[in-house]
Amino acid sequence: MSNKVHLGHTARKRFGQNFLTDENVINRIVGAISPDNDHVMVEIGPGLAALTEPVATSIDKLIVVELDKDLVERLQEHPVLKDKLEIHQGDALKFDFNQLVREDKQMKVFGNLPYNISTPLMFHLFEFAEHIENMHFMLQKEVVLRLSAAPGTKAYGRLTVMAQYHCQVMPVLEVPPGCFTPPPKVDSAVVRLVPYKNKPWPCKDVELLRNLTTTAFNMRRKTLRNNLKQMLSDEDFAQLGIDPTLRPEQIRVDQYVAMANHVFDKK
Repeated sequence: MSNKVHLGHTARKRFGQNFLTDENVINRIVGAISPDNDHVMVEIGPGLAALTEPVATSIDKLIVVELDKDLVERLQEHPVLKDKLEIHQGDALKFDFNQLVREDKQMKVFGNLPYNISTPLMFHLFEFAEHIENMHFMLQKEVVLRLSAAPGTKAYGRLTVMAQYHCQVMPVLEVPPGCFTPPPKVDSAVVRLVPYKNKPWPCKDVELLRNLTTTAFNMRRKTLRNNLKQMLSDEDFAQLGIDPTLRPEQIRVDQYVAMANHVFDKK
């Protein structure tokens, strides 16, 4: 990969920019993404094109969503990439990914996500999950641990429940700070999210599931009975076979879905 692409752009704190520069790690991530022409390939926040270049070399077209105008201009003038990219300048959090949907192709989405937008962006992408084959994201290691956590652990929370409701979650590799310029203060990791084509625990109202899960985890140290008293009575818990004296992190994803469906049916 040529170094000239990296020159002249200073990482901006406000965009949370840390640029990936380790060739070995880049190759492993590209291998995991496994770019092909059978999918609509979408990169979020290409930055200085560390992943964009190697991904684009093996495919005909890559769609990128980038907020930073300077980086968009740089990509538009890039000698190798400019003919392969379809660039959408704007905020991925507000982007309507439905406009990229094709009848005959699922999307593969990837990106090195800034910490401040990673959680809301994943929630946004879950809304388009039926059109997505898989997603590969570089995130803070702590976020990957939360995504893949098991019930009863400290990392298990609202993000875990919603991610595991929508997707299979698989950590791919850990990426130490030295792989980036400037090196971040935290460890990073790459995660693979594969949206379920048929959800193992279908929910009747996903927005309700989000609200119930958020409410349950608002006060982690309190019991389900305490946190969800506006939504579920002791009788409801008894019907569901769920112990209301448990704490929110002790409840499995399928049990959260069962609670949300129960509240939905009571309406």
